[in-house]
Amino acid sequence: MSDLAGRAAKIELLLLDVDGVLTDGSIVYTDEGAELKRFHVRDGSGLKLWHGLGKRSAIVSGRRSKAVERRAAELGVAPVLQGRDDKLSALDAVLAATGLRADQVCAIGDDLPDVPVARRVGLAAAVADACPELRAAAHYVTAVSGGRGAVRDLIEWLLKLRGEWDRVVGELKK
Repeated sequence: MSDLAGRAAKIELLLLDVDGVLTDGSIVYTDEGAELKRFHVRDGSGLKLWHGLGKRSAIVSGRRSKAVERRAAELGVAPVLQGRDDKLSALDAVLAATGLRADQVCAIGDDLPDVPVARRVGLAAAVADACPELRAAAHYVTAVSGGRGAVRDLIEWLLKLRGEWDRVVGELKK
């Protein structure tokens, strides 16, 4: 078993950044001051596959948004930690809440605040348009940019490393 496959076999939780990962990083405000976010449906499909295998996911974001709370609730993502600039302490909070170890976490990010987390977790991923420092720290760089299905891409990569992809796809065809 390769080192990556061994790491992938331990993963129980996906730690997701929002802006630049689940979204393309754009921030849109309405005239009334509401913040709008656009999420890609493929990420939702991928997370449903992941959760269907009994795995978990969590969100850690530097910003706060009701849209993130709603999307997380729709997809069964918990815990959701928003307004957390110190992502290492947020990771510690997620580990405490879930009872997991850092080597059981795969984190995906896009920018400099995600680098310390990438260096601590079992597997780290960067979206295709991530900063060079995070790309260098990552075990995997997605084929697509943030907001374009990067989380779904990561889940497929993980399941292939774990030898589970063909079985999961086969079950969908039934």
